[in-house]
Amino acid sequence: MFDSQRIWITGASSGIGRALAERLLARGDRVALSGRNTAALEELAAGRANALVLPLDVTDRGAVRDASRQLAAALGGLDLVILNAGTCEYLDARHFDVDLVERVFAANFHGALHCIDAALPLLRRARIEGGNPLLAATSSAAAYLPLPRAEAYGASKAALSHFLESLRLDLADEGIDVSLIHPGFVRTPLTDRNDFPMPMRVEVDQAAEAILEGIARRRLDIHFPRRFTLLVKLMGILPAPLRYRLGRRMTRSDAATENAR
Repeated sequence: MFDSQRIWITGASSGIGRALAERLLARGDRVALSGRNTAALEELAAGRANALVLPLDVTDRGAVRDASRQLAAALGGLDLVILNAGTCEYLDARHFDVDLVERVFAANFHGALHCIDAALPLLRRARIEGGNPLLAATSSAAAYLPLPRAEAYGASKAALSHFLESLRLDLADEGIDVSLIHPGFVRTPLTDRNDFPMPMRVEVDQAAEAILEGIARRRLDIHFPRRFTLLVKLMGILPAPLRYRLGRRMTRSDAATENAR
């Protein structure tokens, strides 16, 4: 048996977020579901008295603050927050696109900051009530290692990882734990758009199980599949010249890039 938790999941309308929400709702937790696809959230929540639908674009700071007020009214505090909303766009350096970079950072980094700002008072309330609150966020294995075309995506996830690792240190005295999630490739609607090989890609159900196991163990770094993520971590600590040579081997030629369009 377990104690029912009050949980907020962003990015809950599809992919990893939806798979997590399905499992948490099924076990009886009270789960607030946020995402931009209202119809998908309502379909997920249908017939479940323990589901709260909170449609939300995390890039809209005012909307996130409104959601925080709704969460406080409906749940009081929060025992677990899983920040899973995000996007991915790849940069073609020959046609440098600042707007693309800003879009990716708006969703992956600034959107997470908006949600952290909204969630912290509710996590603190749970702590005051005697709980053991946890803030978790989905980064990426791309945060471990610079990769071709991942200037925007990788940098946004690396920024998120760095921010939360620092925040973890400052929240420790308050009794609020922080877990970072660094998935490798997971089969989702987002990765289905990728036009390159995705080694060791796992199914979304496997990802959800790995994340929930890591959260249950309150791991600082939840990464999977481990054969892949450990290899990426190892490559990330190689001397810069070696990292550069490995990265160059993964960089497309101009002809290959054009053929992929």
